[in-house]
Amino acid sequence: MTALPSPAGPVAAVPSPAEDRAEDRAESERLAAGFVRGDEETFALVYHRWAALVYSLAARSLGDAREAEDVAQQTFLAAWRGRHGYHAVRGPLPGWLVGIARRKIADAHAARSRRTELASAHAAREGSGVPGPAERPEAALDRVLVTQELRKLPPVQRHILRLAFFDDLTHVQIAERTGLPLGTVKSHARRAILRVRRSVTESSAPVE
Repeated sequence: MTALPSPAGPVAAVPSPAEDRAEDRAESERLAAGFVRGDEETFALVYHRWAALVYSLAARSLGDAREAEDVAQQTFLAAWRGRHGYHAVRGPLPGWLVGIARRKIADAHAARSRRTELASAHAAREGSGVPGPAERPEAALDRVLVTQELRKLPPVQRHILRLAFFDDLTHVQIAERTGLPLGTVKSHARRAILRVRRSVTESSAPVE
């Protein structure tokens, strides 16, 4: 009986570590060039290759998986929008991405600190039983009405307002997080605020 050929075929030569490094370097340079040109397929490859690196940095620093995912998305969106600012002579693409990630991580820590300070101030005010300087007797009712009106908004507008008021993000940060154009974010926020304000005003008006 004739012997069958091995499914593995002929044994290939094993590349040396130096050859591996050279191939990795060449591949990174090719991806960086396509990324800067604005090639979307290359952007997808860049994301799949280095998203885990960015996520792990954020997760270690923030200790929160959801925030780390947000930071990773913000990092790659910011990198894509600012891709023309990348220059290979200043360093490899992964290092540039890590630099953006560190800035986004710092932003996340700052936002977390602001939320903690606001929560502490609110808790102190509630515990004292004394309303804040701008607090009106109707403030509790207003909060209930606002919460109800938020539920009535279209999903995009509701999401933008929650990011603005509950996560304390600026319009620019909301645009980066959602991927929406800045002008669109501002328009949605303005229309949503006007709608909520009008509804709250009408609901709070005294009955004749």
